[in-house]
Amino acid sequence: MATDANDPVLCAVQDHIMVLTLNRPQKKNAINADMARGISNALEQAKTDPEIRVVVIGAAGDTFCAGGDLSMMSQQGSSGGSAADMPSLALRIRQLHKPVLIKTQGAVLAGALLLVCNATHVLAADHVTFSLPEIKRGLFPFMVMAGLMRVMPRRAAIDFAMRGYRIDARQAEQWGLINQAVPAAELDQATDQLAREIAALSPSAIRLGLEACDHQESLSFEKALPYLGEMLQKTLATEDAQEGISAFLEKREPRWTGR
Repeated sequence: MATDANDPVLCAVQDHIMVLTLNRPQKKNAINADMARGISNALEQAKTDPEIRVVVIGAAGDTFCAGGDLSMMSQQGSSGGSAADMPSLALRIRQLHKPVLIKTQGAVLAGALLLVCNATHVLAADHVTFSLPEIKRGLFPFMVMAGLMRVMPRRAAIDFAMRGYRIDARQAEQWGLINQAVPAAELDQATDQLAREIAALSPSAIRLGLEACDHQESLSFEKALPYLGEMLQKTLATEDAQEGISAFLEKREPRWTGR
């Protein structure tokens, strides 16, 4: 995927890791139609390219993302603009069935939490704040709620969405909104280390595991167990599973193919 320095989303791939950079720092990386399209196209490439095992999403400037571009929303109304693209981005992230790591170097606001809540991992610089200020604009973070209620305690999530206050990275970590808060100077290294660690694991096991994790959420416990048993058998039939077992018995490092 070619990338121009002026593109709203920068993309680079190396060592099985795709790195996306939100690149509208002058607009606090607010997601407009062009940025939404860039993220969506990159995720589609990541889904279809077996060589890409992990996606990292970061941002340029001092704000990670201010959510949907309100100027476009006000011009085009509730049915147009970037707001219409936000649910599809959430679904693309959840249905990618590959690890998506979010690296937040700056404030995360409004619809940006839609990306955060649906990624598999989120690391944040310890000075970063998170907020859902929609209520102060006469709106409510409806699109964010689906993911928010799945990662945060219910009452905390409702209050967070309803009152529009900011929380710091430590509180976000305690509530499960992010995996870890780290010193800002260590954020790049921590994210790179995590991405490389995950990229070195079995791609097929992770892909099938994330697919199962996504699907079983909608099942009752009684239906989830047999479904997960079927997924276990499907995983055991992969080349990666057989390679992993052989490598363990032969006391060597496995060589994953993703098949």
